[in-house]
Amino acid sequence: MDKETLLKRLSDVEWDDFEVKAASVELPKDVWETVSAFSNSSGGWLVLGVAQHGKMFEVTGVNNPEKIEQDFMTTLRSKNKFNVVIKPDCKKYDIDGKTVLGFYIPSAEVKPIYFNSLQNTFIRAASGDQRATEYEINALYRDQSFGMMSSKLVEGTSVDSFNKASYTNFRDYLRRMLPELTYNALDDNTFNHKLQLVKNDKLTYGGLLFLGDNDEIQDRFPDFRIDYLEIPGLSYADAEPRYTYRVQEQENLWEYYFVLVQRLRIYADNPLYIGDLGIGREDNKQLDALREALINLLIHADYFSPMKPRIRVFTNRIEFENPGTLPRPIVELMKEDVSVPRNPVLAKLFRTAKLCENAGYGFDKMLVWKQETQQEVLFETTIDKTKITFMLKDEHFVEAIAGIFA
Repeated sequence: MDKETLLKRLSDVEWDDFEVKAASVELPKDVWETVSAFSNSSGGWLVLGVAQHGKMFEVTGVNNPEKIEQDFMTTLRSKNKFNVVIKPDCKKYDIDGKTVLGFYIPSAEVKPIYFNSLQNTFIRAASGDQRATEYEINALYRDQSFGMMSSKLVEGTSVDSFNKASYTNFRDYLRRMLPELTYNALDDNTFNHKLQLVKNDKLTYGGLLFLGDNDEIQDRFPDFRIDYLEIPGLSYADAEPRYTYRVQEQENLWEYYFVLVQRLRIYADNPLYIGDLGIGREDNKQLDALREALINLLIHADYFSPMKPRIRVFTNRIEFENPGTLPRPIVELMKEDVSVPRNPVLAKLFRTAKLCENAGYGFDKMLVWKQETQQEVLFETTIDKTKITFMLKDEHFVEAIAGIFA
């Protein structure tokens, strides 16, 4: 962050990745809360030598910058204060003859990050530091196994734990839609192991969630469901009735996908084009954007969280909300198109069926919605959940459609 960027940030009203503290003669006591919060969130800049008065900022400077910088860096690079070593980047600024120190605290790969004791775990909430709740700390611990749980074995299961109809449907779908796929020639046992549905005669968690019998899934994931509601209002408060449609419970994720994608089709314009040979084809760009959000939710949900993946259709927007944060900041994932799925086995299964791409989180595909409808696509992530919102064109039209199909 250069000096010009720093001065621009000081003119902002709110930020969740930027914190200022006076620190004229010594490190403030609450500086460690901010370090913990940034480490447990998406990282951020801690700026020393600036005082905040309401919405106004005053550059006060740091009187002994060398000592404060050394004390700060020494504390973070040892394990006496925090449970892990923290390696920030440091910048020094001269503003009107006063020294200001800036430290970039990176998002930690292994969380939670706390000082002195686990109770001193903090997270970033808007522009402030908040002590993490037990629920939030548990979510951070679950993130330590990010990308690993879907391949673990489920004790007490076997191939008999598959839903037979779903399994047959999945194999028939691959043969019918992707006849050239090499997996189609494999016997069931080899097929199951190649796709990591089964290991050592037991289902993986990914295999169970994707094709398992619902009773078997419910034994390991109580109240398993993908909750879908259509709500005739801009919020729950003004909805009457509370909802007009709710998707019934399905056996597993494979069954949920097809039910949900057909329902979402209602909210996408799919114009029919007639080619030169008189053959018609649908333009599915809008539906593809919604389908990408659906796949994103199914692949990246934290199924071990008490929160459930859910889709809410209000009269002016569609919200896809799933438990579990992203592995990196949204801006970074969008720039680099990084593919780091929370549940790699589920990602592999959906990719095999050609229902999602190999790389990235599909942000570019979801943003096609904005190009096609001129309506915004909003991305939000917190310590324990991720939400993607598609704004809708005409709330009255959407409400009418919802009523027709209720």
